[in-house]
Amino acid sequence: MVGTTEGEAARAGARGRAARWAPGEQILWRYRDNADPRRFHIARPVTVVQDTEDLLAVWMAPGTAVIKPVLADGTPVHREPLGTRYTKERRTSRDQWFGTGVLKLAHPGDPWSVWLFWERGWHFKNWYVNLEEPRHRWSGGVDSQDHFLDICVYPDRHWEWRDEDEFAQAQRDGLVSAAQAAEVRSAGRAAIARIGAWGSPFADGWENWRPDPGWEVPPLPRNWDRPADRLRTCGRKGTRGE
Repeated sequence: MVGTTEGEAARAGARGRAARWAPGEQILWRYRDNADPRRFHIARPVTVVQDTEDLLAVWMAPGTAVIKPVLADGTPVHREPLGTRYTKERRTSRDQWFGTGVLKLAHPGDPWSVWLFWERGWHFKNWYVNLEEPRHRWSGGVDSQDHFLDICVYPDRHWEWRDEDEFAQAQRDGLVSAAQAAEVRSAGRAAIARIGAWGSPFADGWENWRPDPGWEVPPLPRNWDRPADRLRTCGRKGTRGE
């Protein structure tokens, strides 16, 4: 029997981690539940725009079928009063991304991703710094966990903290420890320093980017919540993971 040495296995693993997605490939961008990290409660099929050692850029098209959390009775989470928003029982629900699409940019290792929003007619609205766990990359996409606190950056380069009330409530409800909260704040200050220096990706002209009109809206795989090592790649344009 032919065996595989530990060195060979490590090299194979490194090659797998280094594999890049081509523009037009469809992958999943997922977030784990903050109350139960074993579960995914957000899943969004996206199309790869660029994938290099320095940047992953993906496009979430209008009309994309997504998975989002709702309360057990189906009430949207944002409609629940803040005091009970994170303690009431939840489930996941299939929905559709309405309005304009979102371009998501992520530098490997950064504890945040940067999202670009447009008004109708491609009038640029703002950048949105979503503070989150550095993304875990696997064959079918990337997985992360949201950290509640965010930063909004406007075209005139001024910025403001967002969702500080939700961040504070998550700490009161035990979803974020004091140590984790300090790390998230530190990550936010690092992001603000990059904004102040007008570094990448803010200075890279992504607000002028437009999607390929030939791209199809990615489908939501039926097994969107499978563990990463069991979920197939969403594949190229129009290919559904089963």
